[in-house]
Formats: sequence, C-alpha cells, structure tokens
Amino acid sequence: MSYLDYQATTPLAPEALAAMLPWLERQHANPHSPHREGRAARAAVEVARGQVARLLPEGGRVAFTSGATEALNWAIQGTQGPIVTLATEHAAVLDTVAAEARKGRPVTILPVGSDGRIDLDEAARAIRPGTGLVAAMLVNNEIGVIQSIAELAALAHAAGARFLCDAVQGYGRVPIPDSCDLVAVSAHKIHGPKGIGALWVRDGVPLAPLLHGGGQEAPGRSGTLSPALCAGFGAAARLAVERHDDAAHVARLAQAALAALGPDWRVNGSTEHRYRGNLNLRRAGLDVARLMSDLRDIAFSAGSACASGSGRPSHVLRAIGLSDAEARSSIRIGFGRTTSEEELLNAITRIDAAARAQKVAA
Repeated sequence: MSYLDYQATTPLAPEALAAMLPWLERQHANPHSPHREGRAARAAVEVARGQVARLLPEGGRVAFTSGATEALNWAIQGTQGPIVTLATEHAAVLDTVAAEARKGRPVTILPVGSDGRIDLDEAARAIRPGTGLVAAMLVNNEIGVIQSIAELAALAHAAGARFLCDAVQGYGRVPIPDSCDLVAVSAHKIHGPKGIGALWVRDGVPLAPLLHGGGQEAPGRSGTLSPALCAGFGAAARLAVERHDDAAHVARLAQAALAALGPDWRVNGSTEHRYRGNLNLRRAGLDVARLMSDLRDIAFSAGSACASGSGRPSHVLRAIGLSDAEARSSIRIGFGRTTSEEELLNAITRIDAAARAQKVAA
C-alpha cells in the first residue's frame, strides 16, 4: 500500500509508540492520584505538556483534550460575543459555530477568494468592535492553503476580540503566529496517537469549561488523562522540533510530483501560499470513485476524510468557486516524513495513467 493521505492522519512514529508502551504494559496509575505511582504518571504528563508547548507560542498553557474537535468546541463554546469565521473552516468549527448561532449568538461567515485566502479588507469590515471571537485555520485541511493568521489576529485584537487558530494541519510544519489567543492541535497529524489533542490558552484569556467534573486540566477541562496518549503526543512533538529537514523533504516531493503530472491536472487553491505536503488536484471529467476503485493499493482522498461518504461536494472547493462537477473531479494527495520520492512518483504515474484511461474509454 502506498499511503498518500497524510491530511487524514499520519503514520505513528516508532518513537511515539515506544514512549507509550510502558504506560500501556505496566505503568497504569491515574495521573491525578496523590500516591507515588500517580505522581510518576503525572510527571510523565507534564514532560509531554512541555514537549507539546515547544511548538506553540510562549505565555500560555497547554490543556490536553480528547482531540482537536473537543479543543475547537471548547474554544468556541467557552467564549462569548459575536463570532467571525471563514467559509473554508473545518466542520468542527463551522458546525459548532452553527450550533452557537441556533442559540442566538451572532455569526458572520466570510467568503474566500479563488485562491482560498481571505480578503483582509473584507475581514476588517466584518471584524468590528464588539466581536467576541475570530476563528481561522492556519493550513486548510482540504486544499493546504495557508491563511493570513497574523493579520487576522491583529484585526481581531484591534476590535477587542479573541483569536482562535485551528492549527491542526500546520502544527509542527508551519510557524504559529505569537498573536493567537487560543490554538487547537492534534497528535495524530504529527505522527502521534489518535485520541488526544490540546488547546493552548493564552495567559489571562477567560474560558468557560466545556466538560464539567473534576477540573483536572487548567483552565477547567475535566476528565482523567491517559499518560500513554500524552507521552505519545509529547514524543511526536519532540520529533517535529528535531526534524528540521522534514519541510525540505516535503518541498522536494511536491516539486517532483507536480513535474510528473500531465498538463490536464490543475491545483486547487493558491500555489504560492500553501503547505507543500498537500496536493489538491482536479482533472476535467475525472470519475474519482472509479479512480479509487482502480487503484485500491494507493491510499489517497476524494476530499476531506471527515466528509467522506456524505455524497456532498466539498464545501471548501465550492467556497473557492469550483462547480459541483469540478469539486467531484478533485482528489487530495498528502505525503510527508515517511514518503519516499520513488513511492510518490510511482503512485502519481499510476494515478495519471488511470485518469487518462478513463478519458480514452469514454
């Protein structure tokens, strides 16, 4: 199997697995217990917290969660006031914002251009004094476009609002601006385990709890933490700090992939402001379901994994102006640390050949 679906999830790093195993095999204490074994588990959690924090701004605290979906729900529901967000956000933001709107909270959803980026002048008109929260994704999960986060945060602060950054796809890959107030991240996007994420909260930012109970995590997240998951997340974050060559490797892969593709393929979204490990491509008339059936030993995506099976065209591709037919003829190829150039080029060659065969058959 050639695995090219890094935006959905990444392979678990051996170092992350090794960090988790002791806590799964023989060290089972509750990290919130006061006895010796509990304190040892707590120490492991705090080491992991520090490792995760190294990729985040200073002046805040990492609160572990069950994943980025919980972190985003907490950040949105735990704040007050009108919300401004973008049409290309993840469902965890858009659906939560819609739920808040049904409760009567004012919501503004801003459009993006054909490149997937926000018009900052339009954003400035929408982010007015009285706005409570501005939410935007650093790297789009479907098309890989990098958003103007620092500029949006500045507009939010000028209006007296808090700024939430969904950094799930950018964490460990793209620098996170220091001006964010809330940042959501996930372990399994950086070669860590599934089932754990975090919300970084800037010091002094008030946040109402989402989950009520023991209040184990400051500033108010309840629930017993898993030392194994925390340790795996921490090890993955430590690797992301250490492996400075990952970005160059991904850039080389992207360049090779684009050179190997035929002229009938188009990149969706900005070709300049994007994370290179995400290639969202379209080809006129492409039957994506047939393509995936023909290439069952290549794992790639027909869009966002979170919306697969819905039968609906991607809201992100529609937001950048693609027709339903163009959206349905798009695929997403994601690669990274463990992808070799030979593996990627072989997959690209086969994808291109299978797509051309569809046209010949038609």
